[in-house]
Amino acid sequence: MLRVTASKQDIERELSGLLLDWYDSHARSLPWRAPPGENAPAPYRVWLSEVMLQQTTTAAAAPYFRKFTERWPDVEALAAASEEDVMAAWAGLGYYSRARNLIACARQVVALGGFPKKETELRKLPGLGAYTSAAIAAIAFGERAVVVDANVERVVSRLFAIEEPLPTSRKTIRAKADIITPDKRAGDFAQAMMDLGASVCSSRDPQCLLCPLSGACMGRAAGDPARLPVKPPRKVKPERKGAAYWIEREGKVWLVRRRRAGMLGGMRALPDDGWSAQADGSGNPPLEGEWHPAGMVRHVFTHASLELSVYRHEGGIDPKGDGEWWPIMGIEDAGLPTLFAKAARLVLV
Repeated sequence: MLRVTASKQDIERELSGLLLDWYDSHARSLPWRAPPGENAPAPYRVWLSEVMLQQTTTAAAAPYFRKFTERWPDVEALAAASEEDVMAAWAGLGYYSRARNLIACARQVVALGGFPKKETELRKLPGLGAYTSAAIAAIAFGERAVVVDANVERVVSRLFAIEEPLPTSRKTIRAKADIITPDKRAGDFAQAMMDLGASVCSSRDPQCLLCPLSGACMGRAAGDPARLPVKPPRKVKPERKGAAYWIEREGKVWLVRRRRAGMLGGMRALPDDGWSAQADGSGNPPLEGEWHPAGMVRHVFTHASLELSVYRHEGGIDPKGDGEWWPIMGIEDAGLPTLFAKAARLVLV
């Protein structure tokens, strides 16, 4: 257990040393990382990976990261890309405002002549919050920055036995994380904390016997580290109903572009009946005529669950409004978001 009388320097030296020694032997191999102790990765790769990892698992983000960096190997290449191409390449990662911010940020970085090195300056870029800015500053530039993601929240909450529930405990968590963040190897330390939370100090079954910090962990000493951090009761998500419409003609399907504002904004999609997180759809199809039910798909968004009925129409009538006829054989290249990709697969089975 940490000594109450220990100074900040003593705590920092003890815990950061133990964790960095563990990281040197147990660091995860990830496509955006440099091995422990080596030269820092390019800020572009750190930034891109951190944006992708917001609300996305490491396993899901890795193949997207590889595809993005093959197609757009640096920030200048990404800044020159069309928003349409980037949105299509992002399809499936969700939270599409991140993709729009990605383009805006890349263009601003190019205009600045490169990524700022300081955390405070990084915060001014589109889409970069406290965590992402700190992560880039620490990992890419070696700046001492306090990096706190969900994994770090869990480790720190247990290490210091923080009983205050989330999200109100975040100020305390950050203060405690600040105490143990070292001046040197801040980037390795941040990644070590993330790896510890992901692989050892897991949410349901912490492997305390494998943890390099177990001897200092107040949560373990109290006997039940898994109950920390304390979380508020989950809110029940509203359940919405809507419909999507597959309009097919001569080997092509009619796709529309969703409004920039709102769910899945700016993405190619099948026409729908106006459902949203706030309300069910109208049930009114975009064309008159005979519609054949193709089935139903379910999808969970941040603020609502959706039950989407899919209908199919074949004929020579041109739909009203803006859209495009897309070759069905190349539907995977349309960059449909996951919900509409599910609907397409349902029709094409």
